[in-house]
Amino acid sequence: MTRARPCRERARRRDHEALLYSRRATGWQVNGFGRASVYLALFSEIAIVLLVTTLLGVLSGYWLDQRLGTLPILSVAGMLAGFGLGGVGVYRLIVRFLARFE
Repeated sequence: MTRARPCRERARRRDHEALLYSRRATGWQVNGFGRASVYLALFSEIAIVLLVTTLLGVLSGYWLDQRLGTLPILSVAGMLAGFGLGGVGVYRLIVRFLARFE
């Protein structure tokens, strides 16, 4: 009796995953407003990732510049590092978005 329950749960989970990850279920089966909201969410995530990584890079560089006395050098390096990390984050977001909705 205890063996039948995990098998049923596994089958139910498999059916649920098939529904979630099938091409038809994850495709664009939403109206125009739904598509717009999906794109709005993606663009807002991109903006937040770029903003946070750049600000953290600049602020950490400025803090190190204050400590070491080399004012513009590490701030600019932190900004460039923030741009780079933000670019990587945006790339991951877009790849995940395209993989989900293709």
